[in-house]
Amino acid sequence: MEKLTIQIRDGEEYIKLGQALKKAGLVDSGVEAKVIVQDGLVKVNGEVDTRRGKKLYKGDTFEYNNVEVKVED
Repeated sequence: MEKLTIQIRDGEEYIKLGQALKKAGLVDSGVEAKVIVQDGLVKVNGEVDTRRGKKLYKGDTFEYNNVEVKVED
């Protein structure tokens, strides 16, 4: 499994799952993010989460398409 990291913007406490998928380069658009999340293809901290607006904080991880991404500040 490939491992990546993304950073939360300065001054931000969290990043939403849909935005994180785009920032990591795993999807091209918010629409694509919405579809894969709603279809149950994304795991957050090891469990399937179908909420595109799920808030991710420092230390959280998400997985999609054999890529694991860790959120850092």
